[in-house]
Amino acid sequence: MYKVNEVFETIQGEGSFTGAPAIFIRLQGCPVGCSWCDTKHTWEVKQPLRQPLGDIVIKTAETEHWAAVDAADLLALFRHEGYQAKHVVITGGEPCMYDLNPLCNALHAAGYSSQIETSGTFDIKAPLQTWVTVSPKVNMAGGYKVLQSALDRANEIKHPVAMEKHIDELLQLLQHTDTTAKLIYLQPISQQRRATELAIAQCKKHNWRLSVQVHKYLGIS
Repeated sequence: MYKVNEVFETIQGEGSFTGAPAIFIRLQGCPVGCSWCDTKHTWEVKQPLRQPLGDIVIKTAETEHWAAVDAADLLALFRHEGYQAKHVVITGGEPCMYDLNPLCNALHAAGYSSQIETSGTFDIKAPLQTWVTVSPKVNMAGGYKVLQSALDRANEIKHPVAMEKHIDELLQLLQHTDTTAKLIYLQPISQQRRATELAIAQCKKHNWRLSVQVHKYLGIS
């Protein structure tokens, strides 16, 4: 069973799928402890806050409530809600705390593509056809290390940056990673101007790409 904080249909605003219609499945639970995290309401799993899946879908504000569901429940929900997007983004929280093979396999069998957004601090249990976005979280409060196996599995590495030390961290992470077939993105933290200017300069220097969280500029979820 997956602990789901929310499910919604929107436009993917980050990375290589920017602009693509997508169904987001946000899972509950994350021990990584990023100070700038904008989904801190997903960190803890509190049993008294369990709700039916139907209540999760009609949320009007961010809450710590969650529902326990399986892949069949989610596919039924997609049909009930009339979602048209065929790309599903599994995010969190930290989705790789879960074995995502059953969910992703069910999505693929039903005609959907799948994408995981992860911090890279847990083993990635997902089919090879699942697109994996690793946003490596280095030296966070939870004390978790970015796994080399996660970097190796990533299709794209999307690194949050605010200062020069974040560039140094990324370069160190990539020392033992074959990036030939990977997309490397820098994403300015909180859309800060200095962070954006730094990211642009470093993208030009290293021939990386810029991810600017388009959904925040558009004011959508």
